[in-house]
Parts: sequence; structure tokens; C-alpha cells
Amino acid sequence: MKRRDSLKSLTLSSLGLAALSPQVALAEQRDLETQTPPETPLKIPGGRTKEEAIRDAKIAKEKFLTMAELATIKVLVDIIIPADATSASASQAGVVEFIDFIVKDMPQHQTPLRGGLRWLERESISRFGKGFTLATKAQQIQIIDDIAYPQKAKPIHSQGVAFFNMMRNLTASGFYTSKIGIADLGYKGNTPNVWEGVPEDVLKQYGLSYD
Repeated sequence: MKRRDSLKSLTLSSLGLAALSPQVALAEQRDLETQTPPETPLKIPGGRTKEEAIRDAKIAKEKFLTMAELATIKVLVDIIIPADATSASASQAGVVEFIDFIVKDMPQHQTPLRGGLRWLERESISRFGKGFTLATKAQQIQIIDDIAYPQKAKPIHSQGVAFFNMMRNLTASGFYTSKIGIADLGYKGNTPNVWEGVPEDVLKQYGLSYD
């Protein structure tokens, strides 16, 4: 099973289809936060109250992650969910912006995330003499392979394992609640259809007709 399919299955089982609607509203809010200039009147997406929209807009203006940290996160999320023949990558779906927002909205993620990023940077420098974003794709994957599978990971990599588990969860949550991710799931929601009457074979089965 491909990595994307595995994450898709985990997301469906953990979120549930019924939970996607409010998540779509949050995805719309994320788009609003990254695209709306400060002077633009506040817009309230579906599923959000005015107070929530004001709070989210305020959080979006705050700064926590550095440009270097965001660059590392971009590499990581695209390793976790790369683009394929049918869908875009995690970063193209706005997952970097999602994580940037989440760590400000939920401060308990700040220390583990920043600590994990520093661990990753030190590990890359120790192994290859350069930071993670400057390492080759093969070198990056070499480190990720050592922390992406908890049951196989060495005790020395325990901090990296905990960090990557968090990154994987955040990436899957961000991707599969974005417009791109929901389309990748094939989730249609409450979409209208056209009623064309009872199928012909059913009418024949009961000896009925519209004439």
C-alpha cells in the first residue's frame, strides 16, 4: 500500500466522514488567513462564528516559526505526502500554513515541534556535514527511514521518532482537511443530484410504468 493510501485510511478512520464538514470550514479559514490583506473586511467562512473568525485572524498575524523552520517543514510534509499522478503534494495543499497556524493556536505543540526540528538539523549535520534542507533527497530519506517506523527505530533515535510521529499526524490532518485532500479522498458531502424517476428495470419488475 502506498504511503498516501495508508494515511488516507488512517484519516478516514480517525476523523470519520461526518467530521469533515467542520474541518472544511477550518480549511477555508486557513485559506482566508493566508490570502486576506489586513485592511480587507473580515470574512466569516461557513461553520465559524464572528468571534472565532476574529480570533483566527489574530492568531494568523502572530509569528512563531522562523523561515528556516518553515522551509524544513515544507521538505518534511512533502516527504510524508508527495505529489502523485492524481493529487498535489502536502505543501501544495497548504499544510505548511496549517502547521504554522496550529502551533500558534495550540501552543503545546511549540516545544516538541521546535525541539524536533533542531534534532533533525543536528542529525543531518552530524551525518552529512550540512543542514537537513541542504542535504540530498537520498540523505534526507536516510534520516527519515530511521525515525518513521517506531517498531524498527533504535533507542538513540527516540526523540526523532516522537517528532516524526507528530509531523505525520499534523501533515495528514492538514492535507485531508484541505480542498485538495478532500478531493483526493473522493468525499462528495451533501451534493445535490437529479431524480429521474424509478429505474426502468424496477418498474418492469413490479409491472408498473409511468404511462
